Amino acid sequence: MTVPKILVGLAVLLGLLSPGLDRTMRLEKPRPMNAPTSSGESAPLDTNRLALVIGNSTYPDAGSPLPQLTRDAEGLTNALRKDGFLVNAIDNATHSDMTHAIDNLRTRVHPNSIVLVYFGGYGIQSGGQNYIIPVDAKIWSEEDVRRQGVSIDRLLSQLKASGARVRLVIIEASRRNPYERRFRTYSHGLAPIQAGENALILSSAAPGQVVEERDELHSQLMTALLTQMGSSNGIEEVFNNARKAVVAATQGQQTPAVSSTLTETVNLWAARSGVPVSSSALQPSLAASDHTDFR
Repeated sequence: MTVPKILVGLAVLLGLLSPGLDRTMRLEKPRPMNAPTSSGESAPLDTNRLALVIGNSTYPDAGSPLPQLTRDAEGLTNALRKDGFLVNAIDNATHSDMTHAIDNLRTRVHPNSIVLVYFGGYGIQSGGQNYIIPVDAKIWSEEDVRRQGVSIDRLLSQLKASGARVRLVIIEASRRNPYERRFRTYSHGLAPIQAGENALILSSAAPGQVVEERDELHSQLMTALLTQMGSSNGIEEVFNNARKAVVAATQGQQTPAVSSTLTETVNLWAARSGVPVSSSALQPSLAASDHTDFR
């Protein structure tokens, strides 16, 4: 076969294969790590706004799964990313996962940072302090709580020491202690959380109160919070409106607690100009369960 005929044959073969190759390349194009997990227009990422979102649903030693809280964490992650937050989202975090994530967050804080931390899972009070419980904890006594849990009060102090300008905390951990039968004495719900300077805290129930689980996509608190996040109100008003919405929806059976020492008006969602949260923010994310925008 002559050279011209060989070249003609190759050209025909490449022409037949090119549509398939082009389609394969399009299908395999990677999605950036910091791309939002929900559809719709998103705000540019802002390194001044950092979030750590932890949703713990599977506790082998507790025996009571909390699937709703993973969905809550995913819904909040979607909403925060849509508003330009850099988010570290962790599903079913061990003690090591939680401490490493907190350390990572602290290294990225600077004096102008607005930091939001969300935890959904089991929380236990001991000695007047509150501890959020990792999924690998084996709790048999209050000493185990203090040793294996992560102190909320200490976390707030660490963020303040790191220089965060504003600290926002959402705690969905006011539920019955799953280890209470192992304790000689125990306290229901959480103790009051000391906000410290320029901080705002939203807890799913008042101190000493517990939340009854409902068979719904999201918790009452997260449903109300995601709805209120669509407003152009300041964050303190958003938290307070979410609190009122939960009280109304549960006919007073659940009363979230809001504690504020904010010295300034903080509007995290100003870039959205009051556009409501899309329904996709209320749906579980299709992204991996452990994903981060932190680089």
